[in-house]
Amino acid sequence: MTNYEKRRNTAGYYLLFISLGFSLGITGPALPSLAEQTGSTLGAIGAIFLLGASGGMLGTALSGRLFDRIQNGHRLLGLAQLLSLTLLTIIPLANSLPLLLIIFFINGLPGGIINTGANTLLMWTHGKKAGPYVNGLHFAFGLGAFLAPTVFAQVLRMGGSYQHAYWALAALALPISLFVMFLPGSPKLRDESEESEQRPANLRQIMPMIIIAMLFLFFYVGSELTFGNWIYTYALTLDLADATRAAYLTSGFWLSFTIGRAISIPVAAKFKPAQILAVAFLGGLAALALVIAVPNSLAALWAATIAVGFFMAPVWATGYNLVGQSIKLTATVSSIIILGDSFGGVVLPWLTGQAIERFGAQTMPWLVIASFAINGLIFVIMLWQSRAAPQVALAGK
Repeated sequence: MTNYEKRRNTAGYYLLFISLGFSLGITGPALPSLAEQTGSTLGAIGAIFLLGASGGMLGTALSGRLFDRIQNGHRLLGLAQLLSLTLLTIIPLANSLPLLLIIFFINGLPGGIINTGANTLLMWTHGKKAGPYVNGLHFAFGLGAFLAPTVFAQVLRMGGSYQHAYWALAALALPISLFVMFLPGSPKLRDESEESEQRPANLRQIMPMIIIAMLFLFFYVGSELTFGNWIYTYALTLDLADATRAAYLTSGFWLSFTIGRAISIPVAAKFKPAQILAVAFLGGLAALALVIAVPNSLAALWAATIAVGFFMAPVWATGYNLVGQSIKLTATVSSIIILGDSFGGVVLPWLTGQAIERFGAQTMPWLVIASFAINGLIFVIMLWQSRAAPQVALAGK
């Protein structure tokens, strides 16, 4: 593969992740409006996270073997993006909670395909040099997640509605789907002579690392999505901000998240994953503790929100890259690991909605800090396991 082809493919994957960020970033600010639209409570509307992530799990599970076998993964990615933007246009038209839940479940399918496919094809494109590019991919996601609530706030400021914000983001996503769909054939990991390297026995040997990586993504994604999606409701419910300012608070989280991922690209080329993750967990936990320690200050909430976004930013990509340095990431193995991501998007965001409904919005930061602390402990276990995993992954060569 030429350098031009690598750059072209990488650009396509980055654009897909910007659009993936659109879908996530618009959900938090739109939650109260979606609840009103469907006549639901905040606790009930939180089920969209459960159904959306369940669809994501199904899409992730199905896509692993597909990307290992099909000749042109780009066409599958483009079609998935086209389906996603179509569903994005009809979300603000759903007039009942059951219908909205069905739409979010279906929308999870292309999300899971894009998440698995873009991460896997990017790793195949750049091989052992993929570390900074994976950080760049997740920077692109953060950029999309930052732009979505910013668009939301600007549309409200100009007298529009949340429906117009959804449709504007769908329009931006359309050319991305067409660009990726018509990219030439996608890269492959290995030829048929190398198939024997991933025998079932070998898969069993690396399964401990796969399970640890799944748990790592489970608790990380639970922390990230819960904070990113519920900070708007948290600030609004506790009367710390009005609707527009709460939307800007969400944008602030995703902006600092995006900046953190931009900085992590050159950092990943100079520092070891373990060093980056250690700083990320210590900084993120300290920032979350600030939200709990000073619950009634908007200034403290802004400072903590910016810090949480910044320190969480490199965790997903750096952890995934650490796993990629330890075991061979076929699309099937990647899809199994990324199921942890999808499960994480189900459990904690949904539980947070239930907790807010029953105990109040102040429960949100407590749930996030608990999840992120467990995430840090799993990182320590993953680091220990990674020292033995490379020898296992290469067994049989």
